[in-house]
Amino acid sequence: MKQGKLIIFSAPSGAGKTTIVKHLLKKFPSLSFSISATTRQLRGDEKNDKDYYFISKEDFLHKVAHQEFVEFEEVYNGTFYGTLRSEIERIWQEGKHVIFDIDVEGGLRLKRKYEDDALAIFVQPPSLEVLKERLSGRGTDSAEKLQERFIKAEKELGYASKFDVILKNYELDTACAEAEKLIGDFINR
Repeated sequence: MKQGKLIIFSAPSGAGKTTIVKHLLKKFPSLSFSISATTRQLRGDEKNDKDYYFISKEDFLHKVAHQEFVEFEEVYNGTFYGTLRSEIERIWQEGKHVIFDIDVEGGLRLKRKYEDDALAIFVQPPSLEVLKERLSGRGTDSAEKLQERFIKAEKELGYASKFDVILKNYELDTACAEAEKLIGDFINR
């Protein structure tokens, strides 16, 4: 199996990483999205096997015990997320590069594991206040869950310097154009 490259997009929730990743998937046919596994419930119009692999906590922990994840963590109390080894292998078997939309700590774990074959990009929002407005505007979380996200976002912003690149998402079209150049340079080297 030919090993492709890994492109890791991480950021606090609401920074725009998902929008940028979706843009890149349209621009680069050689990329394929890594679907993460999670124990959380579906939100909005999410689909199992497309947005996430939604699995029970018991099934998740079984997979952890059998070393089926390349990285995983309890992102929020009682809610696990992880990258299945089989997901990366599936994409490489298709002859493509893997693109991730992943939390900050998981992104750094992937970078450490795959080193030069991975490009870790931190998407930085204009400010914490803008981030809070975006998350509140989604209307998908309770006040308690929003507070939990805000606390986590403040912590995650402190990890930015550990990434290969900080991509400032102050204006979406500019951030997408900069991301295109970064990805083009990385997969063609």
